Amino acid sequence: MKSLMLIAAFAGAIVTTSAFAQTAPSQNSQPAAATQVAMNNTTATPANGGWVAPYGQPVHEKTRAEVYHELVQAEQDGQLAYLNSTLYAH
Repeated sequence: MKSLMLIAAFAGAIVTTSAFAQTAPSQNSQPAAATQVAMNNTTATPANGGWVAPYGQPVHEKTRAEVYHELVQAEQDGQLAYLNSTLYAH
């Protein structure tokens, strides 16, 4: 019985390790998607490593006034009360 389990474990290890095998990409060719993005990228990169959305447009950073205005709006709309009663009610 132990030998059957060892054989099954060994066969499982062999099968799963081959699933992670990859071929090394060639040095001369680039993926088509990377070439396409490089050709279409006309916007400047954000300073100091800012996050860029997947569609390539930089994200507008909000000011304190904009965030405060959104907070006041959420309180007036009832969004905060709804979140407090459903999501954050512990």
